[in-house]
Amino acid sequence: MLKDADRIFTNIYGIEDVGISGARARGDWDDTKALLDLGRDKIIATIKESGLRGRGGAGFSTGMKWSFMPKEVGERPHYLVINADEGEPGTCKDREIMRNDPHKLVEGALIASFAMQAHAAYCYVRGEFFRETEALQRAVDEAYANGLIGDNACGSGWKFDFYIHRGMGAYICGEESALIESLEGKKGQPRMKPPFPANVGVWGCPTTVNNVESIAVAPTILRRGAAWFAGIGRSNNTGTKLFNISGHVNKPCTVEETMGIPLKELVEKHAGGVRGGWDNLLAVIPGGASVPVLTKETCSTVLMDFDSLKEVRSGLGTAAVMVMDKSTDLPRAITRLSKFYKHESCGQCTPCREGTGWMWRMMERICDGKATADEVQLLEQVTYQVEGHTICALGDAAAWPIQGLLRNFRPLVEVRIAGQKPQQAAE
Repeated sequence: MLKDADRIFTNIYGIEDVGISGARARGDWDDTKALLDLGRDKIIATIKESGLRGRGGAGFSTGMKWSFMPKEVGERPHYLVINADEGEPGTCKDREIMRNDPHKLVEGALIASFAMQAHAAYCYVRGEFFRETEALQRAVDEAYANGLIGDNACGSGWKFDFYIHRGMGAYICGEESALIESLEGKKGQPRMKPPFPANVGVWGCPTTVNNVESIAVAPTILRRGAAWFAGIGRSNNTGTKLFNISGHVNKPCTVEETMGIPLKELVEKHAGGVRGGWDNLLAVIPGGASVPVLTKETCSTVLMDFDSLKEVRSGLGTAAVMVMDKSTDLPRAITRLSKFYKHESCGQCTPCREGTGWMWRMMERICDGKATADEVQLLEQVTYQVEGHTICALGDAAAWPIQGLLRNFRPLVEVRIAGQKPQQAAE
């Protein structure tokens, strides 16, 4: 388990003062000028050496992403865009940061923007996060009032402005290029790549898009050193991570833990275990709704990090653990996710526009006991025709839950086709 001394988000439950006085008492804004004085190259090098990988789901090296920005600022200004459009079902970690530890995000935005020579950061917040937006705006106002950001941020001579932009609840705007389109006032649809945002981003300018958690941990990494962060977790899967645990557990929670903690330990020590005991577990979606579901046998041994979950053909994603006991109608649960992705498809790519609706209707046929074995085989083939054939990853996100169901729980599907009750296959 993670030692209390190694926790980055020390007010994630909002027990202490959320304002600037409380934040400073917890170590935020502690001589931030000294961190800026390290210089851009040193900041980026430290983040690289720490092994920090993006906390939004893709797991790409954060320091490497920062280094892609042009070395010199030309006619086009640089921008940092923070992705707070947390729309992945089961995921609620970024909202806790904005609600209870917002100064970590504002300070991290200043440091990251300085490292990539951006004088402005835009935080794109999911429209439903109304109170979270209020809390973040209060933190921004406090930072301005205390000279921590603004024309002379922390007395460093660096001008930095932090803007909040509220989205309107479109899941597709969690994809970085669709987010940029929406930020520009256009329809939220993903762009073709290349060009990548580091070359042509918001308003045609060099842009880096990072997740809230990725930005918020940066100041602590710089203060405590790359070796400290790299010493937590496993090789290539370093540091601490916020995990959401929901579903059929005794104590649903958000908790900061070591990257690579065993899934079973995470559920039993922090969420009070599975309702009815571990033997009552049917399945777990380990990383938000878009990653493939896992069996109890796999969940008993798998570690919660990028590489370990990839090895069992799933993913860490946003680290939102969704626990389902044996009372769950798993085909119906996956069908509900299929309907979500069908509803949230922007319709730009034919495989996604047509495929998500078709997959959802096929899942409904399975749940109603109207499908045949041949149709199930066809459904599996179609998921692979959608996966990897769209501009963004929403097509993959729609296909993977169904693939996981058919790969790991085909007996449940076969029982449903035979017109039996779903519990009969779980016994």
